[in-house]
Amino acid sequence: MVSDGEVSGGGASDAELLAAHVAGDRNAFSVLLTRHYDYLWQVARRTSYSHEDAGDALQEALLSAHRRASTFREDAAVRSWLHSIVVNACLDRIRRNRVRATVPLFEDDSRDMRTTRDPIHDTEITLDVESALFALPPEQRAAVVAVDVEGLSVREAAQRLGIPEGTVKSRCARARSRLAILLDDLRADRNRT
Repeated sequence: MVSDGEVSGGGASDAELLAAHVAGDRNAFSVLLTRHYDYLWQVARRTSYSHEDAGDALQEALLSAHRRASTFREDAAVRSWLHSIVVNACLDRIRRNRVRATVPLFEDDSRDMRTTRDPIHDTEITLDVESALFALPPEQRAAVVAVDVEGLSVREAAQRLGIPEGTVKSRCARARSRLAILLDDLRADRNRT
């Protein structure tokens, strides 16, 4: 795997790639990101309020991971370490956006352009659930997405988010209660399949 100070990407583990990056391998971090980019993008997208914020937060997170690679402790998986950096970058961006409120350029925000004549029922439900998730406070959304969407255990979610297990449980409970209210209209008979 290691030859002339470079790690070949194909067979190297994530930890080996990260160590090679820290040691100066110019390609190791790129191979690592190629391996996990789609997953990290989905994490950013689910945690952020908009596509643009997700992209910006992911870019900030990847730069941070690149710079802080030497701080990686091998008591966690590299993917978990990257996950927590992405979630934290998204939450930081949400906090900054609250301080600097923005005004949309156009009145008709195309993200909410849904019609009642849309025949794709599953798409409508997905959009409703996504909107409800974005109505949650960022910390609750991160916890409920980690546990209920990504299927992580409470322990895994706590490790990835860097918070105690009890905090994950309470944030999930509050998020689920709020989602039940926000998504109550989906339980109507006309929406059941």
